[in-house]
Amino acid sequence: MRKIGILTGGGDCPGLNAVIRGVVEKCMSEGMMVYGFYDGWRGALTCKGRWLSLRDVEGIQTKGGTILGSSRTNVLAIENGQERVVRVMELLGLEGLIAIGGDDTLGVANELRKLGVNVVGVPKTIDNDLSCTDYTFGFNTAADIAMEAMDRLQTTAEAHSRCIVVECMGRNTGWIALQAGIAADAHLILIPEFPMTFDDIMKVVKSRYIRGERHTIIAVAEGFELTGMEDIQLGTDAFGNKLLLNKDLAKNLSEMIEHAMRTADDLDENAKLFESRYVVLGHIQRGGAPCAFDRVLGTRLGIKAAELAIKGEYGMMVAQVASKIVAADLNTAVMERKKVDREFYEAASLYFR
Repeated sequence: MRKIGILTGGGDCPGLNAVIRGVVEKCMSEGMMVYGFYDGWRGALTCKGRWLSLRDVEGIQTKGGTILGSSRTNVLAIENGQERVVRVMELLGLEGLIAIGGDDTLGVANELRKLGVNVVGVPKTIDNDLSCTDYTFGFNTAADIAMEAMDRLQTTAEAHSRCIVVECMGRNTGWIALQAGIAADAHLILIPEFPMTFDDIMKVVKSRYIRGERHTIIAVAEGFELTGMEDIQLGTDAFGNKLLLNKDLAKNLSEMIEHAMRTADDLDENAKLFESRYVVLGHIQRGGAPCAFDRVLGTRLGIKAAELAIKGEYGMMVAQVASKIVAADLNTAVMERKKVDREFYEAASLYFR
């Protein structure tokens, strides 16, 4: 009987379980067994996991997280890491491996591919920044959660005449902040692709105050940097990603806005009482059950990944392109980051007032 492995790596996100179920259901319908590695690449290094049954995956598409667990283990940073993964696969009799993850997890899969290992990639990232696919599952759920939070913050900001800075996930791209911000009528959206000066930010806040619109909602991606105040790099994580000095971005920006308003010479005396607050959504965006879109997208991607494995068409990544699920080039997907384009951002900026 043919056998294949599956793992979920990197940060968790809604829809992972839908992918797992799609893979297992399709593979087993064609007589292919599926071994689920625990905790991403860590399980593939240590041979920790279990053979999955239909009962294991029944109904799991409704749940958040991943039944296999996840980690940010970097095989490439471990001595003989790639060789260890290959030996584990040989020990289990696996002909290939389906890796579900973002650019880090799929980057490892791509390097294994270059060594001749049969791999299929499934794009997973909250940030929606993997190229070759229109959407990654989990993104829409995260954007919906951020939107709902901003909806709620609008009323309290208005009641207290406050500015509230809402920090969304988005290390290198601003897809969540932009989508949620537009939907929730944020008055300013700050994303890494389009840096902005503090003066630019204050123009929006002040103009609203002067017009009598005393509350402001600002959506900001965690990787946003103020022009002229770029952060010093503190180092990198296991995959070489920059550690951000501005981990207190929303807090710092909120305090800067309040101070600037209270000390402004061109505002009335009431500005001295101006208040600003901040909210960091953080892992709330990752947690909980996936929305309908992500349950369906995850399911379709999982089934397509299984189909490629069944046909022996390895070395590819599954993707959604114009509502169809297709096979895309894995190497291109991990080498090129999908960023918010200027046209989209400029359309959103019509509402920055």
